[in-house]
Amino acid sequence: MTSLTKDAIKQSFLKLLNKKPIDKITVKEIVEDCGINRNSFYYHFDDIPSLMEEIFNEQADEFVSHSFSPDNLYDSIMEAVAFSLENKTAIFHVFNSPNRQFYDRYLNRVARRTVTEFVDNYTKDSGGIREDDREAVVMYYKSLLVGFVFDWVNDGVQYDLSLKIKRICELFEGTFELAIEKCRE
Repeated sequence: MTSLTKDAIKQSFLKLLNKKPIDKITVKEIVEDCGINRNSFYYHFDDIPSLMEEIFNEQADEFVSHSFSPDNLYDSIMEAVAFSLENKTAIFHVFNSPNRQFYDRYLNRVARRTVTEFVDNYTKDSGGIREDDREAVVMYYKSLLVGFVFDWVNDGVQYDLSLKIKRICELFEGTFELAIEKCRE
């Protein structure tokens, strides 16, 4: 029962966050939305920021724990940004709040995992690359991915991020392969 209550609190909060900024959401609204009392909220969470932190940690844990073998960079990136796209208004509200660090940590963790999986999958049949080169490639592409998402949020989540990322991947097609080739020299 407590797991169901905790999940209901998270769902109610996300629903409200997709409608309005964090500073306009109260514990009272959350508990009314999910039909519980305030004590139940405080049994599970200290406050709204701790609720938000748990949601992002849980989403990142779920993403990191599942296995995938990306065929191309675009598909990998889209898998990484899926939660952000599904909750773009909520992400915008978090990004523009004093609690932005929770989203920053989440996105950096998800982006690192995505790029690492892609690099490892791409190089597995050819014996891999040196660890320091692998780390440099991962750091570079992770930073690009995080930057794409941060720019999108800074621009008010107004444009279609998936189309923008698709076009960027098309324009820079072959650069990843070139970087891996240079790692092997």
